[in-house]
Order: sequence, then structure tokens, then C-alpha cells
Amino acid sequence: MSQAEKIDPFDVALEQLRITAELLQLDSGIYEILKQPRRSLTVSIPVQMDDGTVTAFTGHRVQYNDARGPCKGGIRYHPGVTLGEVKALAAWMTWKCAVMDIPFGGGKGGVVCDPKNMSIREKEKMTRKYASLLHDFIGPYRDVPAPDVYTDPQTMAWIADTYSQRVGHMVPEVITGKPLSIGGSEGRSTSTARGCVFCIREAAELLRIPMKGASVVVQGFGNAGANAALIISEMGAKVVAASDSRGAVYSNEGINAQELVNHKAQTGSVVGFKGSKEISDEELLGLDCEILIPAALENVITAKNASNIKAKIISEAANGPTTPEADKILVEKKALLIPDILANAGGVMVSYLEWVQNLQKEHWTETNVNERLEDNMVASFKEVWTTSKNNDVSMRNAALMVGVGRVAEAIKTLGLWP
Repeated sequence: MSQAEKIDPFDVALEQLRITAELLQLDSGIYEILKQPRRSLTVSIPVQMDDGTVTAFTGHRVQYNDARGPCKGGIRYHPGVTLGEVKALAAWMTWKCAVMDIPFGGGKGGVVCDPKNMSIREKEKMTRKYASLLHDFIGPYRDVPAPDVYTDPQTMAWIADTYSQRVGHMVPEVITGKPLSIGGSEGRSTSTARGCVFCIREAAELLRIPMKGASVVVQGFGNAGANAALIISEMGAKVVAASDSRGAVYSNEGINAQELVNHKAQTGSVVGFKGSKEISDEELLGLDCEILIPAALENVITAKNASNIKAKIISEAANGPTTPEADKILVEKKALLIPDILANAGGVMVSYLEWVQNLQKEHWTETNVNERLEDNMVASFKEVWTTSKNNDVSMRNAALMVGVGRVAEAIKTLGLWP
């Protein structure tokens, strides 16, 4: 991972934008606008810890572009959070929302912390302080946050309550990914994974790879990775390996996804799962399989290891797991890579549906939500696939052409003020 740590994700995002601008022959003025976020905020978050000491955490929120609607994007808690990372994630969210053709722009947030070594009380205090510092920058029609790495519905509940207390009345639509009891949506917790698997299913059909018996490797066994393993197993595929931050496990005979989820819930890691053998993360990425699901952090597939990847379909449940150099290698290997701004867009799709339900004071069934998710994911996949074939470009470049193109058209239509 040392190589990955040296790569600024925003440099990756800018390189992708440069390539896309050339493919679209983008107006130079619009290109200049899209190279930088509209607004970046960095805050200091002083928290009195349980032992009485005070720690000042650093938090970021980036609103990249709102030409198509309010900014939308998750908040992550992680020791490795940087402003460059948050800017990149906000840019990708901008293109992602446009690919899905929903009326959101892109935003992202993060706090530099190690939530695994913090008590619930410490996390709540930090979250509420962070939310209060963001109060004037977020809102239902300005910027609507959501969960991300090491944040969850409880985190969102704290933010919703903090914002609402400042306003003077409950505003559930200020945030998505909330618990059902305060306006969350059915199907939200599995939406990123479900959307990813819908894309894999469509790709497998195009490549004539039967889902039944297809071997699957999941890199990253958090919410997205674990749920993807469960859902794809229900379709008849065979999970043969999985990893998390502590290690990776493999079994050629297949791993029962539900039992692995239970094991991690009990032990805190996939490591030690009965009937599996421990392997390195690099070995996991190079396994002979039909489907690889990167579902962890950025820059895990690089020029150093891309040539070892044997998967026929790579579906990016994580944001930015593949560097531009690795992209080129995978294209040469003729692997079908479903890019993050399409593959993991199920989360923002159902976040949008949650936002709509909140605004309309409605609550839809899980069946209704999942049907809408499937319809939108399939339509978006087909549009990106068609763009790829018509322009003889990779799926990533095609997705970026669709997303960046829609944002550019919105900026052009709105014009510059004054």
C-alpha cells in the first residue's frame, strides 16, 4: 500500500477529467470551472475526550459543483482523510449523480480520526461539533450529506438532530442514510451493493458469463463489500475470497457469505474464518476469478499489480480504487471494468429516493425502492455501455463522458453570473 499512499486522489480525478475534456472537446472555460471545487471548508473540531484531555480533530467538507442541484456526498471518518481525497471524492460524486441523471451536484466530507479507538460518546461529541460547524454550509437545498467509510445511520441521526436543533424544527431531509425511525429509506443500507451487483449482472450477460457458479473475490468487507457478497451469492455466484483491513481469506470451494458476515460480526475481521486459508491482499487481487469487487479505499489497483489481475469483470464498489495507469493495463487485458461513478451509484440513487420521500412526507416499501433502483441502474449501465461502444472508449471514459458532459451542459445553460 506504500505506493497507493503516495498518490493524491485529486490528481487521479484531474487526470480523468483531462482525458474526458479531450474526448468531449470541452469548452476551455467550462474545463477551467470543473478543475476546482466551488467551495472547500476545513474546520477544527475540539472535543473533550473521555479521559478529560482535549483533541482538536480536522474536518473537511467540499462542495464541488451544484449546477445540477444541491451537493450530495458522504462523510467519512478515517485516519487517512486528506483534503485532496475529499476533493477527489466530491468530484466523482458530481459525475456520479450526473451519470444517474438525478438532480444533485457533488460534495464530500471527512474527519481525520481513528473511530475504532473512540468511544460512542466521543464519536457523538465529535460528530455534533462537526455538524454545528457545517451548519451554514449544508441544508436540504444546498448540501445533503450521507454515510461513508466508518460512518453509519447513527452518525447521520446525530447530524440530523444537531442541524434541526439549530433550525428549531425537525429537518430529516438535510441528510440521508438515516435510521428508519427518523425518515430513513427502506433499502438504503444495501443500496450501494445492490446497485453494484445489478451492474455485474448486466455485464455478465453481455459477456455471456453465467452468474450461477461464477467465482467472486471481494476486496474490502465493510457495508458495500459484505452486502455485495450476500446479494451476488443469492444470484448463484460463488464467493471464493474476501478481505478487510486485517487480512484476507480464500477458499477454492467457496465461502458462505452469510457465515462470513456472522464471523466478522463476532470477531471483528474475516481473518480466521473456518475452512479458509489466509492470503495477502496482493494475492487476493491476483486470484483467478470471473468477478472482482474492489470495495475498500482508493488506489488499491495500481500499475504495480494491475497486470496480475485475472478477473473478467471488475466492479468498483469503492471510490477511486484504480489509478489511471492501472486503467490502461486493464483495458489492454480486455477486462470489463465497471467504474465507480456507475458501479457504486446505487447508494446515491437511494439517497435521492430517501430525500424525495422526506420532502414529500412519504415512506415507500423496500420493494418499491429496490425496483426504482434496479430500473435506474440498468438504464444508466446501458447508456454508459452504448457510449463506450459508439465512441470506442473504455467504460470509465464512457461514464465520465456521460457525467461530465451533463454537468458541462448545465453550466453552459446557466451561464456565468454576473
